Amino acid sequence: MRKKNLPLIEALEIVDAGAEGMAVGRFNDMVVFVPWAAPGDVVKVQVTRKRKKYMEARLLEVIQPSPQRTRPWCSHFGICGGCRWQHLDYQWQLYYKAKWVKDALIRLGKFEMPEPEPILASPDIQYYRNKLEYTFSDRRYLHGHEKADDINIKQDGLGFHLPGRFDRILDIDYCYHQPEPSNAIRLALKDFALKNGIPFQNLKSHNGLLRNVIIRNNQEGEFMVIVVFSAKDNDNISKVMQFLKDSFPQIHSLYYVVNTKVNDTLYDLEPVLYSGQPFIYETLENLRFRIGPLSFFQTNTRQALRLYQVAREYAGLSGQELVYDLYTGTGTIACFVAPYARKVVGIEYVEAAVRDAEINARENNLRNVSFFSGDMASVLNDFFMELHGKPDVVITDPPRAGMHPDVVGQILKASPQRIVYVSCNPATQARDVSLLSENYRVERVQPVDMFPHTSHAENVMLLVHR
Repeated sequence: MRKKNLPLIEALEIVDAGAEGMAVGRFNDMVVFVPWAAPGDVVKVQVTRKRKKYMEARLLEVIQPSPQRTRPWCSHFGICGGCRWQHLDYQWQLYYKAKWVKDALIRLGKFEMPEPEPILASPDIQYYRNKLEYTFSDRRYLHGHEKADDINIKQDGLGFHLPGRFDRILDIDYCYHQPEPSNAIRLALKDFALKNGIPFQNLKSHNGLLRNVIIRNNQEGEFMVIVVFSAKDNDNISKVMQFLKDSFPQIHSLYYVVNTKVNDTLYDLEPVLYSGQPFIYETLENLRFRIGPLSFFQTNTRQALRLYQVAREYAGLSGQELVYDLYTGTGTIACFVAPYARKVVGIEYVEAAVRDAEINARENNLRNVSFFSGDMASVLNDFFMELHGKPDVVITDPPRAGMHPDVVGQILKASPQRIVYVSCNPATQARDVSLLSENYRVERVQPVDMFPHTSHAENVMLLVHR
């Protein structure tokens, strides 16, 4: 449909919250998705896209604000996609996340289940992240009052990608995700680079030396900083790294990486330790986890502890069980349950993660844990289970795509007494549990909010053999 034929809706009532932080209204029996609105709002919108069953619209004006609204505290709200629900009171965020999980399981799952337990709220709703990655760009997003041809406008920026835009960066003044000195490090690094003429990358041509900066921290206030450069320009690399070392004594571990590839992935590159210690450590209960520049670790530390506690509780361990931890990552859940099991076997696709998992087990003197790397559908076969034994309990925490059907088939064949399924995507979780439900009943469902102000939620399910 041509844009001039797309309707202007003068008074659209928002009735629900949808996926990806969208608000949902109805107009002439069609669903209308609107960003930045809140359930209970009455809004004026311009439809920007029309399909057979739905429309997408741009918010023009809030005519009548919803009582569910709260005042966003971030100056970037409405442009940055990182906190799309910041205008919703946190208790309402929890309500819609829990509703979304339950609706997905009921709509897509062909199994009976008990009422989900109340969603676990995050203990922190600001400064809860332990890792942020920022991108340099010589062509940042320009606000409405800024003109691209204005020579007084500085177009270099350091911040986050705009939603759906690989080539446009929103320059960030202040982010409430991570504690200080995260913002101070980012702003000082940007200012130093501009004053010293060190070029920011162009996201289309990939020219420019400075690509990314990654900032990690632990609960003890120690920071790790990784600066990513596009070339081995030793003089400028030394300038940048020495500046950070001299300016921020809180940086416990300072790295740089030279990435000459088009993509931003770092797992196949070698970080160089410029100064400080090679690792920072995080403590959960009495376990200590080593975090390197490329290590995976749940980004909401305090809430990760609660998630692992739920998984361990659902596993129902007595000390005699053989546990398989599928998609084990760096072995955090495997290490968490190991003191309560006879033996734990972890399987993970990424070899570097398996090396971290083995280190974490050694660091915590856990001798009953073994880790194996490879594609899950290939590794988890009859021979593997003959060699290591059939599990009494399976804990699985797959990526958003869920489990491969062959993996589901092998779990059914292994016939463990309990399955603990941790998921960041209840839709694929519902699909997999439907396949497992021929032999298993769902006993418990526990949503967990890992990411306040987003529409994302984790969900843990306990399945018990019939």
